[in-house]
Amino acid sequence: MPRDSISGVTATQNAPKSISDLEALLKDDIKVKVAGVDVDGVLRGKYMSKEKFLSAASSDGFNFCSVIFGWDMHDTVYSKELLISNRANGYRDLIASIDLATYRRIPWENNVPFFLVSFLDPDTKEPICADPRGALRKVAAKAQLKGWRCLAGCEYEYFQFKETPESLAKKNFKDLQPLTPGMHGYSLLRTQLNTEYFNDLFDESLKFQVPLEGHHTETGPGVYETALAYTDAPRMADNAILFKFLAKSIGMKHGVVPSFMAKPWGNLPGCSGHIHVSLRDANGKSVFAVPDDQLKSGRPDAQYEDTKFLSQEGEWFLAGVLAGLPDVMPMLVPTINGYKRLVGGEAFWAPNAVTYGYDSRAASVRIISPPSVPPSSTRLEIRVPGADMNPYFALSALFALGLRGIEKKLPLPGPPVSQLTQEDKKNGKVQMLPQSLEAATERMLRPDSIAREESVFGNDFVDHFGGTRQHEVRLWNEAVTNWEVERYLELA
Repeated sequence: MPRDSISGVTATQNAPKSISDLEALLKDDIKVKVAGVDVDGVLRGKYMSKEKFLSAASSDGFNFCSVIFGWDMHDTVYSKELLISNRANGYRDLIASIDLATYRRIPWENNVPFFLVSFLDPDTKEPICADPRGALRKVAAKAQLKGWRCLAGCEYEYFQFKETPESLAKKNFKDLQPLTPGMHGYSLLRTQLNTEYFNDLFDESLKFQVPLEGHHTETGPGVYETALAYTDAPRMADNAILFKFLAKSIGMKHGVVPSFMAKPWGNLPGCSGHIHVSLRDANGKSVFAVPDDQLKSGRPDAQYEDTKFLSQEGEWFLAGVLAGLPDVMPMLVPTINGYKRLVGGEAFWAPNAVTYGYDSRAASVRIISPPSVPPSSTRLEIRVPGADMNPYFALSALFALGLRGIEKKLPLPGPPVSQLTQEDKKNGKVQMLPQSLEAATERMLRPDSIAREESVFGNDFVDHFGGTRQHEVRLWNEAVTNWEVERYLELA
């Protein structure tokens, strides 16, 4: 697939390369849908008349209220004044720059044309520090300067409920009915109960140019897992955010609410958002793969047995991810609820420590390399994020940390997970990840946080995004939960 040189995104099929191409594409349309992404990974957009859209596409873009970076996912203004949108600047407009490489049509909305936008500072015409698409493009461009392409794949696990937005509100989000009962991972039978919905998710994704690799039930009442097809990281983030939009839209047609909340049930495994990452050189070869003459015995200078079929650059990349993982947790696990998924650790398939291992689903970073896959498929799977992640920030964090590891030629922090014990966690031999959003945000905001390095996210991003997470923590700390009332009301 062709790549758009300006946006850095692998272009969709039939994406226009010029305004004349665009005019021809839209000749039979009267309106266009556009959307950008906020820090919570929520799509914010609108319809535009064709005439207004074409005018904007021919210039820097169109004005869009900056308040989407000044409030949370429920449109509550942040309690702390932040950099981008605030009372002092009057919640001024940003420039929404249209990305022609993201052209699609929405099949369930009468094939209306659709484009994603990125948000620019109106004075500098540069991406604002917290624009999710801009943050990832910056990292991808840095890799491109070295002759590498950032490739990624995302997998979503998600619960589904036989509910509607109205019934959720009426029930106060209690006693919700799962789409199917029981624990039935990889079940061919359970999908027969909702076969039209199950197949629509796959089929409409293809029409929407969000190609999938796999789609099946996962263990848990009403749980599906969907793997998105591997592609360039900026396109993967677009596809990931649009798959959520697609799933929720298709769900509405079928009376189903899919939930990407990380841990809807306290006594069941949560919903992961596993991410696969790798680099490819200008010839299309995996930078993480060992050369052919090392395929039998592995790399002789590998630090550990688990990394002997990972190239030196791959090992440095892995070390970079592990070194920075604790400092970028809010970008991987951005919600209060997301840390509930990590509490059980490996018992719930959710690693909560700085660990790695060859083909290990017990580790935070799983090395996927020969002999289990061909060299071209050598990659890392990061198993920490939940389905509630913002894929742009998560991918930005992982690639920025990995590239940092290569630049600094960082060593691995210790042995692989197969050589560790539970006691190693207790005695401090293994570094634990932050166990709450509050702790993760405090760590990210430290003056010496790796996240603050300009080659990773920089101060402006960390201060703004950190402020949004402090807002989330404050709302949680002010909330009185059902658990508290049931536990303390009568007996305290």
